[in-house]
Amino acid sequence: MLVSVIIPVFNEEKTIIEILKKINKQKIFFRIEILISDDGSTDSTIFLLKKNKSLYDYLYKSKKNFGKGHAIRMVINKTKGDIILIQDADLEYDPNDYKKLLIPIIDNQTNCVYGSRVLGRRKYFNGKNFNEQFRILANYILTFISNLLNRQDLTDAHTCYKVIRAKIFKKINLSHNDFSFCSELNTKLSLLNEKIIEVPVKYSGRTVLEGKKIRLKDAFIALFTIIKFRFLKNHFFIFFMIILI
Repeated sequence: MLVSVIIPVFNEEKTIIEILKKINKQKIFFRIEILISDDGSTDSTIFLLKKNKSLYDYLYKSKKNFGKGHAIRMVINKTKGDIILIQDADLEYDPNDYKKLLIPIIDNQTNCVYGSRVLGRRKYFNGKNFNEQFRILANYILTFISNLLNRQDLTDAHTCYKVIRAKIFKKINLSHNDFSFCSELNTKLSLLNEKIIEVPVKYSGRTVLEGKKIRLKDAFIALFTIIKFRFLKNHFFIFFMIILI
Protein backbone atom coordinates (compact mmCIF):
# COMPACT_ATOMS: atom_id res chain seq x y z
CA MET A 1 0.00 0.00 0.00
CA LEU A 2 1.05 3.57 -0.65
CA VAL A 3 0.87 5.86 2.39
CA SER A 4 0.17 9.56 1.80
CA VAL A 5 1.66 11.62 4.64
CA ILE A 6 0.06 15.07 4.83
CA ILE A 7 2.02 17.70 6.76
CA PRO A 8 0.17 20.96 7.53
CA VAL A 9 2.79 23.64 8.16
CA PHE A 10 2.76 27.16 9.56
CA ASN A 11 6.02 28.86 10.56
CA GLU A 12 8.01 25.73 11.38
CA GLU A 13 11.45 26.80 10.16
CA LYS A 14 13.13 25.22 13.20
CA THR A 15 11.71 21.74 12.69
CA ILE A 16 10.45 21.22 9.13
CA ILE A 17 13.66 19.73 7.68
CA GLU A 18 14.24 17.45 10.66
CA ILE A 19 10.70 16.03 10.56
CA LEU A 20 11.00 15.43 6.81
CA LYS A 21 14.24 13.51 7.32
CA LYS A 22 12.58 11.39 10.01
CA ILE A 23 9.65 10.58 7.73
CA ASN A 24 11.92 9.69 4.83
CA LYS A 25 13.67 7.12 7.03
CA GLN A 26 10.35 5.27 7.24
CA LYS A 27 10.54 4.57 3.51
CA ILE A 28 12.65 1.56 4.43
CA PHE A 29 9.47 -0.04 5.76
CA PHE A 30 6.63 1.57 3.77
CA ARG A 31 5.88 3.12 0.39
CA ILE A 32 5.39 6.78 1.29
CA GLU A 33 4.55 9.99 -0.53
CA ILE A 34 4.94 13.26 1.37
CA LEU A 35 2.60 16.19 0.77
CA ILE A 36 3.30 19.51 2.50
CA SER A 37 0.58 22.11 2.84
CA ASP A 38 2.01 25.44 3.93
CA ASP A 39 -0.66 27.59 5.60
CA GLY A 40 0.78 31.02 4.84
CA SER A 41 4.13 30.82 6.65
CA THR A 42 5.90 34.15 7.13
CA ASP A 43 9.25 32.82 8.35
CA SER A 44 11.87 30.94 6.30
CA THR A 45 9.85 27.69 6.05
CA ILE A 46 9.18 28.04 2.30
CA PHE A 47 12.79 29.01 1.62
CA LEU A 48 14.01 25.86 3.38
CA LEU A 49 11.49 23.69 1.56
CA LYS A 50 12.54 25.02 -1.84
CA LYS A 51 16.16 24.21 -0.98
CA ASN A 52 15.24 20.64 0.01
CA LYS A 53 12.80 19.49 -2.68
CA SER A 54 14.17 15.94 -2.57
CA LEU A 55 12.64 15.46 0.89
CA TYR A 56 9.00 15.64 -0.26
CA ASP A 57 6.74 14.96 -3.25
CA TYR A 58 4.27 17.85 -3.33
CA LEU A 59 4.07 21.36 -1.88
CA TYR A 60 0.97 23.53 -1.64
CA LYS A 61 1.42 27.17 -0.62
CA SER A 62 -1.41 29.28 0.75
CA LYS A 63 -1.14 33.06 0.53
CA LYS A 64 -2.94 33.46 3.86
CA ASN A 65 -3.08 31.65 7.19
CA PHE A 66 -6.48 29.93 7.38
CA GLY A 67 -5.82 27.11 9.85
CA LYS A 68 -4.77 23.48 10.10
CA GLY A 69 -8.04 22.14 8.73
CA HIS A 70 -7.74 24.31 5.63
CA ALA A 71 -4.16 23.17 5.07
CA ILE A 72 -5.21 19.53 5.16
CA ARG A 73 -8.24 20.06 2.92
CA MET A 74 -6.14 21.75 0.25
CA VAL A 75 -4.07 18.63 -0.43
CA ILE A 76 -6.42 15.71 0.27
CA ASN A 77 -7.37 15.40 -3.40
CA LYS A 78 -3.70 15.49 -4.39
CA THR A 79 -2.97 12.28 -2.50
CA LYS A 80 -2.41 9.09 -4.48
CA GLY A 81 -2.10 6.70 -1.55
CA ASP A 82 -4.35 3.99 -0.15
CA ILE A 83 -3.90 5.39 3.36
CA ILE A 84 -3.72 9.01 4.56
CA LEU A 85 -1.64 9.86 7.63
CA ILE A 86 -1.67 13.31 9.26
CA GLN A 87 1.73 14.40 10.61
CA ASP A 88 2.50 17.66 12.42
CA ALA A 89 5.75 19.44 11.52
CA ASP A 90 6.76 20.41 15.06
CA LEU A 91 8.47 17.17 16.27
CA GLU A 92 5.87 16.59 19.00
CA TYR A 93 5.06 13.26 17.33
CA ASP A 94 7.63 10.66 16.26
CA PRO A 95 7.45 9.01 12.79
CA ASN A 96 9.06 5.92 14.33
CA ASP A 97 5.49 5.13 15.45
CA TYR A 98 4.31 4.65 11.84
CA LYS A 99 4.52 0.87 12.08
CA LYS A 100 2.11 0.78 15.03
CA LEU A 101 -0.21 3.22 13.28
CA LEU A 102 -0.29 1.52 9.89
CA ILE A 103 -0.28 -2.23 10.63
CA PRO A 104 -3.92 -2.40 11.91
CA ILE A 105 -5.12 -0.92 8.59
CA ILE A 106 -2.75 -2.95 6.42
CA ASP A 107 -3.95 -6.11 8.24
CA ASN A 108 -7.59 -5.10 7.59
CA GLN A 109 -8.45 -4.81 11.29
CA THR A 110 -9.95 -1.35 10.76
CA ASN A 111 -10.13 1.63 8.42
CA CYS A 112 -9.05 4.17 11.06
CA VAL A 113 -6.21 4.34 13.59
CA TYR A 114 -5.50 7.14 16.08
CA GLY A 115 -2.20 7.58 17.90
CA SER A 116 -3.05 8.15 21.56
CA ARG A 117 -0.84 10.29 23.78
CA VAL A 118 -2.63 8.81 26.79
CA LEU A 119 -2.44 5.04 26.33
CA GLY A 120 0.54 3.50 28.06
CA ARG A 121 1.26 6.51 30.25
CA ARG A 122 1.37 5.99 33.99
CA LYS A 123 0.52 9.62 34.66
CA TYR A 124 -1.80 11.55 32.40
CA PHE A 125 -1.49 15.02 33.96
CA ASN A 126 2.29 15.33 33.66
CA GLY A 127 2.72 18.63 31.81
CA LYS A 128 5.78 20.86 32.11
CA ASN A 129 3.91 23.80 33.62
CA PHE A 130 0.44 25.08 34.53
CA ASN A 131 -0.47 26.05 30.96
CA GLU A 132 0.41 22.61 29.66
CA GLN A 133 -1.41 20.96 32.56
CA PHE A 134 -4.47 23.02 31.67
CA ARG A 135 -4.31 21.96 28.01
CA ILE A 136 -4.05 18.32 29.06
CA LEU A 137 -7.10 18.72 31.30
CA ALA A 138 -9.01 20.47 28.51
CA ASN A 139 -8.16 17.64 26.11
CA TYR A 140 -9.36 15.11 28.67
CA ILE A 141 -12.69 16.93 29.12
CA LEU A 142 -13.18 17.42 25.36
CA THR A 143 -12.42 13.75 24.72
CA PHE A 144 -14.99 12.78 27.35
CA ILE A 145 -17.65 15.01 25.77
CA SER A 146 -16.73 13.86 22.27
CA ASN A 147 -17.10 10.22 23.33
CA LEU A 148 -20.44 10.94 24.97
CA LEU A 149 -21.95 12.70 21.96
CA ASN A 150 -20.37 10.52 19.29
CA ARG A 151 -20.77 7.21 21.11
CA GLN A 152 -17.06 6.50 20.84
CA ASP A 153 -14.55 5.18 23.35
CA LEU A 154 -11.38 7.16 22.63
CA THR A 155 -8.68 8.19 25.08
CA ASP A 156 -7.31 11.00 22.91
CA ALA A 157 -9.87 12.34 20.44
CA HIS A 158 -7.75 15.34 19.42
CA THR A 159 -4.44 13.67 18.67
CA CYS A 160 -2.50 14.73 15.58
CA TYR A 161 -1.94 11.14 14.45
CA LYS A 162 -5.05 10.23 12.52
CA VAL A 163 -4.50 7.45 9.97
CA ILE A 164 -7.43 6.60 7.69
CA ARG A 165 -8.01 4.72 4.44
CA ALA A 166 -8.02 7.30 1.67
CA LYS A 167 -11.43 6.26 0.32
CA ILE A 168 -12.95 6.94 3.76
CA PHE A 169 -11.06 10.19 4.33
CA LYS A 170 -12.09 11.62 0.96
CA LYS A 171 -15.69 10.52 1.50
CA ILE A 172 -15.91 12.62 4.68
CA ASN A 173 -15.57 15.94 2.84
CA LEU A 174 -14.09 18.11 5.60
CA SER A 175 -15.27 21.73 5.73
CA HIS A 176 -13.69 23.40 8.80
CA ASN A 177 -10.49 25.44 8.44
CA ASP A 178 -9.18 25.61 12.01
CA PHE A 179 -8.27 23.03 14.68
CA SER A 180 -11.95 22.06 14.91
CA PHE A 181 -11.48 19.94 11.78
CA CYS A 182 -10.46 17.31 14.33
CA SER A 183 -13.88 17.32 16.00
CA GLU A 184 -15.55 17.37 12.59
CA LEU A 185 -13.58 14.30 11.54
CA ASN A 186 -14.36 12.40 14.77
CA THR A 187 -18.07 13.15 14.46
CA LYS A 188 -18.31 12.24 10.78
CA LEU A 189 -16.46 8.97 11.36
CA SER A 190 -18.98 8.22 14.10
CA LEU A 191 -21.87 8.96 11.74
CA LEU A 192 -20.31 6.52 9.27
CA ASN A 193 -20.05 3.89 12.06
CA GLU A 194 -16.31 3.57 11.45
CA LYS A 195 -14.37 1.69 14.12
CA ILE A 196 -11.34 3.61 15.41
CA ILE A 197 -8.43 1.65 16.89
CA GLU A 198 -6.05 3.56 19.18
CA VAL A 199 -2.38 2.76 19.64
CA PRO A 200 0.03 4.42 22.11
CA VAL A 201 2.50 6.86 20.58
CA LYS A 202 5.45 8.90 21.82
CA TYR A 203 4.71 12.55 22.49
CA SER A 204 6.91 15.50 23.41
CA GLY A 205 4.64 18.51 23.81
CA ARG A 206 5.73 22.08 23.17
CA THR A 207 4.86 25.14 25.23
CA VAL A 208 3.37 28.34 23.78
CA LEU A 209 6.81 29.95 23.93
CA GLU A 210 8.20 27.00 21.95
CA GLY A 211 5.60 27.50 19.22
CA LYS A 212 2.43 25.75 20.42
CA LYS A 213 -0.44 27.26 18.39
CA ILE A 214 -3.65 25.81 19.83
CA ARG A 215 -5.47 28.08 22.32
CA LEU A 216 -8.34 27.89 24.83
CA LYS A 217 -10.83 29.31 22.31
CA ASP A 218 -10.17 26.29 20.10
CA ALA A 219 -11.65 24.06 22.81
CA PHE A 220 -14.99 25.90 22.68
CA ILE A 221 -15.00 25.86 18.89
CA ALA A 222 -14.30 22.11 18.97
CA LEU A 223 -17.25 21.53 21.30
CA PHE A 224 -19.61 23.52 19.09
CA THR A 225 -18.36 21.62 16.04
CA ILE A 226 -19.33 18.28 17.57
CA ILE A 227 -22.82 19.58 18.37
CA LYS A 228 -23.14 21.14 14.91
CA PHE A 229 -22.40 17.98 12.94
CA ARG A 230 -24.04 15.61 15.37
CA PHE A 231 -27.36 17.40 15.94
CA LEU A 232 -27.79 20.27 13.47
CA LYS A 233 -30.14 18.24 11.28
CA ASN A 234 -31.76 16.66 14.28
CA HIS A 235 -34.93 17.94 15.95
CA PHE A 236 -33.37 17.24 19.33
CA PHE A 237 -30.71 19.88 18.67
CA ILE A 238 -33.32 22.50 17.78
CA PHE A 239 -35.33 21.65 20.89
CA PHE A 240 -32.18 21.82 23.03
CA MET A 241 -31.25 25.26 21.70
CA ILE A 242 -34.79 26.58 22.30
CA ILE A 243 -34.57 25.48 25.95
CA LEU A 244 -31.20 27.21 26.36
CA ILE A 245 -32.54 30.43 24.88
